[in-house]
Amino acid sequence: MATKNKTNNEVSAPIKIDYYRIYFKALLVLKGRGDEYGSTLGLVTSMDLSTNSLTGEIPKEIGSLVGLLSLNFSGNLLTGNIPGNIGNMELMESLDLSMNRLNGEIPPSFSNLNFLNHFNVSYNNLTGQIPISTQLQSFESLSYVGNHLCGPPLTKNCTSKGIPTGVANSGSSSEGSKVNWLYVSIVLGFVTGFWGLMAPLFFIRPWRHAYYRKLDHIGAKLYVFWATMDIHSS
Repeated sequence: MATKNKTNNEVSAPIKIDYYRIYFKALLVLKGRGDEYGSTLGLVTSMDLSTNSLTGEIPKEIGSLVGLLSLNFSGNLLTGNIPGNIGNMELMESLDLSMNRLNGEIPPSFSNLNFLNHFNVSYNNLTGQIPISTQLQSFESLSYVGNHLCGPPLTKNCTSKGIPTGVANSGSSSEGSKVNWLYVSIVLGFVTGFWGLMAPLFFIRPWRHAYYRKLDHIGAKLYVFWATMDIHSS
């Protein structure tokens, strides 16, 4: 995986002679197709570590595997930034880092991956602008969903600093607007309730007398009603 044949871009790897004649077999599932490798296991150029609950950061040494054609880290608990030297793996055809907790930006060196035909970084915490390249812009938006990315092929544009438009201050502005409207409603309710009803009762004597007479009248009616109900029930 760490070497490549520069002629015709064919990948080669050293074959170790096994004097004990112990043979291993491995089943590799890639793009929905399962292949079993026996004596040619040393020629495998794919790495699938998906759905293994792996934690921590992706080792930077992964970028030295320049002969790797397929890398799948999806469905783990990986954190930290994507190593920028993955862009050195120019023969990469399939790269899946989806459903992890990766953050930071997609490294600009990813624009060097000209042979990619499968790419997925969905459902991480990635931010910033998607690097401009022929391959990265050819994938559907589903390959980037669940992040805070911007730029083609997504419809969300980027600001001059590579931040999605409408994201940088949307949280603070919405919170501020909610708080402001809360205060406004409280003030309006107080003004309407106090000055519209209570103030006249305090400062206008005829209104105050009429108000209390009305309350006495309602109280008397309620007393008669409940007294009548008690008599009928007994």
